[in-house]
Amino acid sequence: MQLSSKSLLLISISLFLINCGHRTKKTTTVAKDTVKYPSDVIPFMDGWCSMLCGDGTRLENLENSEHKNFFYVSSDDETDWVVFKAPNSGVTTRTSSNTRTELRNQTYWTPKEGGKLTGKLKVMHVSTSGDARVAASYAVVVGQIHSKDGHENEPLKIFYKKFPGHKKGSVFWNYEINTKGDNSGRWDFSTAVWGNDMSVIGTGPNSFPEEPKDGIKLGEEFSYEINVYGGMMHLTFISEGHDTKTFSKSLIKSDFSNKQSIPQQILTLYAPIGRDGIEKEEAYAEELQTFMQGAYNQTNGKDPEENIVWSTGAETYNGDITKQYANGSYTEVWFKEASIGVGTKLDMDY
Repeated sequence: MQLSSKSLLLISISLFLINCGHRTKKTTTVAKDTVKYPSDVIPFMDGWCSMLCGDGTRLENLENSEHKNFFYVSSDDETDWVVFKAPNSGVTTRTSSNTRTELRNQTYWTPKEGGKLTGKLKVMHVSTSGDARVAASYAVVVGQIHSKDGHENEPLKIFYKKFPGHKKGSVFWNYEINTKGDNSGRWDFSTAVWGNDMSVIGTGPNSFPEEPKDGIKLGEEFSYEINVYGGMMHLTFISEGHDTKTFSKSLIKSDFSNKQSIPQQILTLYAPIGRDGIEKEEAYAEELQTFMQGAYNQTNGKDPEENIVWSTGAETYNGDITKQYANGSYTEVWFKEASIGVGTKLDMDY
């Protein structure tokens, strides 16, 4: 059967439109599947930070980078979050027994010069195994100041901790002394924000203290601001439905420079491991500091009899990360906002 010229023209136009429709549909599919990277959510990563993941992977260029097991973007109710995930056992740094998936700022400053770090986050999981007598069990550090000089101690660590079976956990911050002399006598003084401080522990390996009434649940948002200026560190913590909390601490003049100034909390908590050092009078003055942010897992598989404050005796499945993730032996923290910049002066600064 022969077709007229008019019929052939109509068929050609129809085929053209069908093919165009197919091409348009394909383009839409690719756009929907576009990958979002952590640097799309928290833009300060470009040129500012490096990353150590729980398997030892180091990411030096974080622009358009991710690691599917440790550092990636997830969406929740149309909000994009940067996920930081770290197992109980993995590759650690030279000075730590704990794994981390954590950003490290590449800019250093002295306490007098100062700096500022903010974060808005929610903790989604902490290890479900550990020893309740150990202060570090079931905990994760979500932000810190780390010294580059001297003993390389940490004048600030912000923790979230929740005991198994509890609905609510605690947010607290620790100040680690810049120990005078050698560092064997170092300790952390802990201050509660919501819930308890670090010193509230169980009476046995599986005996938990009372659940905090004003604590923070897993998946509940909170934010922090660390503002250092003129040697003073100012902390602000905000969470909807909870009182806003503020704290100030000098980083250039010690509160713990003699034996009489050691708090009772330290004498009680650290007595079993013999740590009762004092701090340099000038604390962290003139030492270079930097910010770190993410998930620094405080739960590890070390024997509590070796260190009843920091060795948590958690299940690690011989370091098998897949098994740890499947059995609750990990921590996971989501950030939706963060910023980094210069410190700002407050009326109380000197």
